[in-house]
Amino acid sequence: MKFLKLALAVVALAGATIPAQAQGTLQDILSSGVLKVGTTGDWNPMTMKDPATNSYTGYDIDVMTALAKDLDVEIEFVPTDWKTLVSGVVSGKYHMTGSASISPARAKVAGYTDSYFSLATVPLTLTKNADKFKDWADLDKADVTVAATLGTTQEKQVKQFFPNAQYKIVEAPARDFQEVLAGRADAHITSNVEAYKLVAKYPQMMVVPVAAPKAPTPIAMLLPQGDQVWINYVNTWIRLKTERGFFEDLGRKWQLSN
Repeated sequence: MKFLKLALAVVALAGATIPAQAQGTLQDILSSGVLKVGTTGDWNPMTMKDPATNSYTGYDIDVMTALAKDLDVEIEFVPTDWKTLVSGVVSGKYHMTGSASISPARAKVAGYTDSYFSLATVPLTLTKNADKFKDWADLDKADVTVAATLGTTQEKQVKQFFPNAQYKIVEAPARDFQEVLAGRADAHITSNVEAYKLVAKYPQMMVVPVAAPKAPTPIAMLLPQGDQVWINYVNTWIRLKTERGFFEDLGRKWQLSN
């Protein structure tokens, strides 16, 4: 009997010293009372940071806030950028990310939730170039410079779509569209979701009237690859919210077309 009590005490002590992360992400969130979400704050209308108030707004922000509410925990948005988005979730800097394009490269090291939205890639240029750029092939020329942001899906796509063009890859907090506005690039590529927000904000920009967008891609949240309990929980939450019209309503709020 004494031996049994001693063994139980040792097991209890060992359990108490296991780091919360090792016990599982979901348990860590519930124990700490905080859901940590990595977000870039530079993707309109998904995640936008107001430097004056250090606060975030956007589709992703509404999604993560609703998830935290249903978990009955507080939410903490952790600043990140595109080149470190994946490494942040892999290293445990945050429990998950906001929306990210699903890609085989990212899936090698991080887990994904089920997808709840999809997007495609389109090119943008200045309106003064309307007669020069009318389709994808017009941009794939040696005298054309196309910009993309480091760490994004578009960084890889720009080299794939325009093998004959010049590339200008910029690093956050700089953005690719700023290179076009400043005249340092002829065009840039981005999601159709962001493209029409940029055109509305900068009337000197236009979406190149291509025959069709390229690379239709589902988006989802990134989570720790090996934590199936946490992945299952979030997927269950996504299915429930989808059935109840949450994502559809949110798409209308942020004027997204799916």
